[in-house]
Amino acid sequence: MLYLSQMLGKPVVDASGEKIGTVADLAISTGEVFPRITSLAFQGPGKVPFMISWRKYVAQFDDDGIALAVPAQDIRFSYLQPDEVLLARDLLNHQIVDTQGMKVVRVNDLKLSQSGCQLRLLGAEVGARGILRGLHPLLERVVVGGAKLFRKRVEEQIIPWNYMDLLDRDLSEVQLSVTHRRLDELHPADVADILERLDPQQRASVFEHLDEARASEAISEMDDDKQAEFIDDLDDVRAARLIGNMDPDDAADIVRDLPYEKAETLLRLMGVEDAAEVRQLLGYKDGTAGGMMTTQFVSVPATTTVREATEVLRELDDDHPTVHYVYVADDYGKLIGVLSLRTLVLNDDDKVMRDIMYDDVLSVTPEVTEEEVAADIFKYDLPAMPVVDEAGAMIGIVTVDDAWDVIEEDVSGDRKRGGALKAAGIVLVSLLGLGLYTLVLLQVVAQTGFTGFSG
Repeated sequence: MLYLSQMLGKPVVDASGEKIGTVADLAISTGEVFPRITSLAFQGPGKVPFMISWRKYVAQFDDDGIALAVPAQDIRFSYLQPDEVLLARDLLNHQIVDTQGMKVVRVNDLKLSQSGCQLRLLGAEVGARGILRGLHPLLERVVVGGAKLFRKRVEEQIIPWNYMDLLDRDLSEVQLSVTHRRLDELHPADVADILERLDPQQRASVFEHLDEARASEAISEMDDDKQAEFIDDLDDVRAARLIGNMDPDDAADIVRDLPYEKAETLLRLMGVEDAAEVRQLLGYKDGTAGGMMTTQFVSVPATTTVREATEVLRELDDDHPTVHYVYVADDYGKLIGVLSLRTLVLNDDDKVMRDIMYDDVLSVTPEVTEEEVAADIFKYDLPAMPVVDEAGAMIGIVTVDDAWDVIEEDVSGDRKRGGALKAAGIVLVSLLGLGLYTLVLLQVVAQTGFTGFSG
């Protein structure tokens, strides 16, 4: 196996054995599972850059350099094609998205595979060995050898090309690997995890390639402390569109954390109905049932038939949240009953809601704390908890997903407090281990006679 770091700077000689330059980069054709090297970039005399076809001109290559099949005067130079990527320029030391592990990583080296005169890219080395090899191959061997003394292994961490997504260059027109999973094919929660790990510039670049629906879903899945920061960085028009596409409760949570002027600007740019729903939710205190509820639910009068209720469900928008219950109200709008979709389906079309509904309905008022709401949802195993006003009229629901968010926040807070107590001990143990490890490395260096870096 070869690595890009081993090839960069190696001599390039023509068919007569005359050195005509040094290796500067390698280009790959991106539309393959394991892309082949298509072009060789090298620096000639005076550091003048040149690029030639790998297939036409490269006769052989190894750790000592690259030999061409023709004399220098017969070389015809070429240019980077639209489907080609330069490994050193576009990948090495750049951040990529590992679409298998769902994380952002930095490329420390690139692993290549030789087959005759053909060379292919296997994947990116994102671990410590790539860093060490880039500094000096002997340093990698010393550290790997030192680790073995502790019966430890310093493994390569290779991400195959077909699980890599590029961030630092606009490759929207480049066809990536035939089995490539693009960011817009990932689950919104996975996209959110990736976006949170990027710097603002890269985050904006990736975000530009997501459509409005996917972008809104991804933002909704981000951590609360990241959502407002991200929206605040977007231009007002797009930010307003994205918030308008979200569920009202998610939109309200983000707007609540924005600076007042930014929040008002976005609400004015949103549709009238969307803005009204968000403003209604903003009127409730954060950390309460009112602050966490959504206003998207299905409620029908008590005189509604099964056939009519079914039509109401059919007319819901495609992006309407999942409906678990149909709620029933009296002539004054007061919540008096509920029925599941199963009950609705199993009854005749002419049955009336008041005759088949369950009238012992659990509900909460907007002032109840989110912890109390979550506790009741889990205690009574409810998919959703109705929220009613002083007159008993239904104004929203708190879903089990919202309740889980409350539990996760509590657990996360406990972990942070516990983690702070462990941190000092971990640092102390790490420093002691590092000191012992350094002593072993010095012994290994002394035994190998290594005194410094060269070349």
